[in-house]
Amino acid sequence: MLRTAVFVLLAMPLAALAQARLADGFAQLPAGASIVLMPADIELFEISAGGVIEPRADWTRVAAAHIERRLRSRSGQWKEFPAGSDPAVDGVFRLHRAVADAIIVHHFGSLKLPTKEGRLDWSLGPDAAPLAARTGADYALFTWVRDTYASEARKATMVVGALVGAALGGGVQSAYMSLVELKTGRVVWFNRIRRLSGDLREGDAAAETLDALLAGFPG
Repeated sequence: MLRTAVFVLLAMPLAALAQARLADGFAQLPAGASIVLMPADIELFEISAGGVIEPRADWTRVAAAHIERRLRSRSGQWKEFPAGSDPAVDGVFRLHRAVADAIIVHHFGSLKLPTKEGRLDWSLGPDAAPLAARTGADYALFTWVRDTYASEARKATMVVGALVGAALGGGVQSAYMSLVELKTGRVVWFNRIRRLSGDLREGDAAAETLDALLAGFPG
């Protein structure tokens, strides 16, 4: 299922580097507000010569370490997500993913919702309450990243294809960040990037990706 989702992402038109949105009436985090860093959902993939996308656990581990290290260095207001399993909190993760997918489709895709009128008007509702109770935070910051990289064999195939007039795709970086107000469940800020550049396997390049994701962050 995950591999299918990656193919769908690759099939979507590439968008601008960053596309931040703020909810109506929300411009800045209140003074002293605390934000819990949710465990980042990150996966990296390699594209074979024939175009098959395969997960790379080793690259994913490196990328996750780069992103988490960079996030922690950004601000003293972050709270660490407490260890341990909680089915109610797991449900918040799943709900947020569904809402985030809807935001991408209806704000950045072709299926615009007339009732939204372009506004970031989405919420997890009272289902966010278990996360507030578990963390004691005012807000939660979610991070989702999928990145694909052409293998050396794929690069060679792309060169050969170009010589005969066939355009073969390479890697695509697709990611988003979402800030949720835990008291209400409202998504108050959302930023998405989708591009052909970026490399999360290397520290400085991963920092650049995170800076792009945090562009327009209201804090």
